[in-house]
Amino acid sequence: MESIRTLIVGGGVSGLAFANFTPSTTDQWLVLEREKEPGGYCRTIRQDGFVWDFSGHFFHFRDPTMEGYLRDRMPADSVETIVKSSGVLFDGVRIDFPFQKNIHQLPKEHFLACLHDLYFLDTDRTVDSFKDMLYTRLGKGICERFLIPYNEKLYACDLDRLDADAMGRFFPHAKVDDIIRNFVTPDNQSYNAAFTYPRGGAIEYIRALLHDLPDERVSLGESLVALDPEARIATTSTRTIQYENVISSMPFNRLLAMANVPHDSTIYSANKVLVFNLGFDRKGPEQDHWLYIPHADISFYRVGFYDNIFHTDRMSLYIEIGLPSDAEVGDLNTWLERVLADLETLGISEGHKLVSWHSVVLDPAYVHITKDSQTDVAEKKAWLAERGIHSIGRYGSWTYCSIEDNMLEARALAEELG
Repeated sequence: MESIRTLIVGGGVSGLAFANFTPSTTDQWLVLEREKEPGGYCRTIRQDGFVWDFSGHFFHFRDPTMEGYLRDRMPADSVETIVKSSGVLFDGVRIDFPFQKNIHQLPKEHFLACLHDLYFLDTDRTVDSFKDMLYTRLGKGICERFLIPYNEKLYACDLDRLDADAMGRFFPHAKVDDIIRNFVTPDNQSYNAAFTYPRGGAIEYIRALLHDLPDERVSLGESLVALDPEARIATTSTRTIQYENVISSMPFNRLLAMANVPHDSTIYSANKVLVFNLGFDRKGPEQDHWLYIPHADISFYRVGFYDNIFHTDRMSLYIEIGLPSDAEVGDLNTWLERVLADLETLGISEGHKLVSWHSVVLDPAYVHITKDSQTDVAEKKAWLAERGIHSIGRYGSWTYCSIEDNMLEARALAEELG
């Protein structure tokens, strides 16, 4: 049996970031990655002259030291900083995002309904869920025209299931005064008002994290099969390893099952997202980097435009479709036909010819954050940590966070463990 100080499970952003920041010498840690290439969801596909990620992965750095760390390990001038342009398509009209700050751009009858309900808010409503929070802060008009249908398409569940603070700092809150002020003086700033993106796709950030890591310390195509928390033994698809610490970024419910920790599996729900990457023969709309689509009769909730980031002459899209975790994806060609028809309906691909496409399913994609899930995660993470198992990252912490947040969390844990 092999012995190692730190076993890192998952060769995505969180695991590779921990490997970068742990002060241990290289022979004291090992990264396991079940896929044959590193990166997790931050992988990039090059096909027929198009550059696509597994989905839209745009980086919003708040910590200059973290951004600098990555850029120092990348070719000079390989990253673009882009001022975001995004909108909402509502009844054939494009309005600026966030929707709630731009209701004055709606057709008159919709604008008046939203403004009326914003003024006469139901502030006495008990706030027990994400849906309650939306109604009490922004009113029926805004909620039922965009926030509820859009987020129900995204999460693939009733928003009453989610905790009021399920999106944390990432939800673009707006006060009534801010909304009215925006009628005359536009200010659509949000956490991702500007983003960075490598010309080679998101995989370039993964390559930056791999830059200083010895190849032999990253084991690709090797899966974790079981953990014995008391004996501190890991069983993989090829060997058994005695460890002092495990750093895991796998989905938390899967980690619990792997370690044979009793838990209520119904607490851990999430959606899955079917992503289509589509390449067309010529340029399309040039204004936006992505658009939000709230209408139930359109299959996808978001469409993004890589060509407007890369400044290329052929329309290159990512399409995101939210599905319940237990839903069968079914025939991809049937989905593709529907997506192409919906793009035509929205006026995005009219007269265009599809020349290349790729699809991937992200499962899980967006976890359903509830009071029960938050309580259970905190309790079981503490129990595991006492036995040297530390669960980090978006899925390891069963939360909603940015890619940068994952790296910051990994760095903090590496410093703590020493």
